Amino acid sequence: MKKNVLLVGAGGVAHVALHKCAQNNDILGDLCIASRTQNKCDKIIESVKKKNRIKDKTKKIYSRQINALDVDAVVKLIKETNSQILINLAQSYVNMSLLEACIQSGIAYIDSAIHEDPSKVCEDPPWYANYEWKRKGRCRDKGITAILGAGFDPGVVNAYCALALKRYFDKIDTIDIMDVNAGSHGKYFSTNFDPEINFREFKKVWTWIDRKWVMEKVHSIRMVYDFPVVGEQQVYLNGHDELHSLSKNIDADSIRFWMGFSEHYINVFSVLTNLGLTSEKPIKTAEGVEVVPLKVLKAILPDPSSLASNYKGKTCIGNFIKGLKDGKRREIFIYNICDHADCYKEVEAQAICYTAGVPPAAAAMLVAKGDWDAKTMVNVEELDPEPFIGLLNVMGLPTEVKENPPPLLPSERVR
Repeated sequence: MKKNVLLVGAGGVAHVALHKCAQNNDILGDLCIASRTQNKCDKIIESVKKKNRIKDKTKKIYSRQINALDVDAVVKLIKETNSQILINLAQSYVNMSLLEACIQSGIAYIDSAIHEDPSKVCEDPPWYANYEWKRKGRCRDKGITAILGAGFDPGVVNAYCALALKRYFDKIDTIDIMDVNAGSHGKYFSTNFDPEINFREFKKVWTWIDRKWVMEKVHSIRMVYDFPVVGEQQVYLNGHDELHSLSKNIDADSIRFWMGFSEHYINVFSVLTNLGLTSEKPIKTAEGVEVVPLKVLKAILPDPSSLASNYKGKTCIGNFIKGLKDGKRREIFIYNICDHADCYKEVEAQAICYTAGVPPAAAAMLVAKGDWDAKTMVNVEELDPEPFIGLLNVMGLPTEVKENPPPLLPSERVR
């Protein structure tokens, strides 16, 4: 068994992950949470202790300060904490330095989002080939387990694809991954995750259609779908991390990702973009001060984790999959429903952070027990989905499967 976990990051997702690791620290051992700002880590630890759901109170839960871009410093921290698993929940700019530290230290690595170069946005696909997969040989040669994209999307939706092949289909034709938040936070405008990372996604739409990469304009193709529990919601074709591994690992003709946005969100985002406020390129003010508009916008908008206590409603994330089973056509929707209020009651977080933070904790448990200790680099769909989905069922993210779901309606081009 691998013991002791180092969590890097102190945002809303890390908040949930530490809660869930503490609830299962009889398996995971001592827990250290580290970030640039140690007092943020300490506040998360306070929340964990307040909820009093720590499984093994003899295990340590503590914080450290770390510059995640400093590989030597991370290696030193890994040794000092005697950690055997690192969960990376920091900004995606640090993925490669943390992965490198794990390779050098010989410990397991888990992340929940793809690596990004701060100076580049929406690089040519497949994105994993630009950074992560270049290190796959080193992980294999050293027997290092590196699990990429183990959040919800990417992560659980990848496992849904693997489960679909294992249980429900002989051949998959199309996969439509859909993510909607049918909730309200009471603010004029906010993003679900870090605004900087969110808006960097909205530069280009790379999607997998008829076994090739196709680029579309952002928010230009829309569809309405009748989701379980949350009802009809409009979703827009989007680019997303999971397409870039699923297109390689799952034999399907088309794989698309759809994100739900209200008209209000689209209108505000369009104004911000037209004004240049979502740009990642530095500019100089009249006073000669260099600023990055996107970072200024991030400072102005609400911190998504601050919305938790006021969030009402539910999220629905799932895969609409079409294909063949025993020579007959089959369609299923495999999905999860998550309630904002329930999440806040349990871990003082909203459902968007909850859905992203529970899966990496579950993945760490599977690595610790050996079920997912792959000893090489893998994306989630390359692993057995059943123990993962089984754990999530008892950790607060139950999976439902709907046979013959409401049909996908034709999409429309709106921009």
